[in-house]
Amino acid sequence: MAKQQTEVRDLDEGSYVMIDEIPCKITSYSTAKPGKHGSAKARIDAKGVFDGKKRSLSQPVDAKVWVPIINRKQGQVIDVRDDEIQVMDLETYDNFVMRADDDSLEADDEIEFLEYEAQRKIV
Repeated sequence: MAKQQTEVRDLDEGSYVMIDEIPCKITSYSTAKPGKHGSAKARIDAKGVFDGKKRSLSQPVDAKVWVPIINRKQGQVIDVRDDEIQVMDLETYDNFVMRADDDSLEADDEIEFLEYEAQRKIV
């Protein structure tokens, strides 16, 4: 698995975190002061990197959470068909098909995409 463990206090807006086994990008991070018998709590609101769904997490700041290792890669569009594009990874030269949300893509265009395990998304 391409993920590592870190403490909640080390997270901040714009970083990634796993919520319900889904890689998410943090949109807001806030902490509440510790109570009389407890530790400070952090509230994290995030958006799924690949599905766009909003999720939230509330944990003590010293709790451990998983952080996905998401790679940012370069690719070249080989072919465009309907809402799918065939892309060649410019580093490994692997070919794969992915959904294209952008109608303006054409063959030979260079793109940047995020990759986590078998999931990919154009940035």
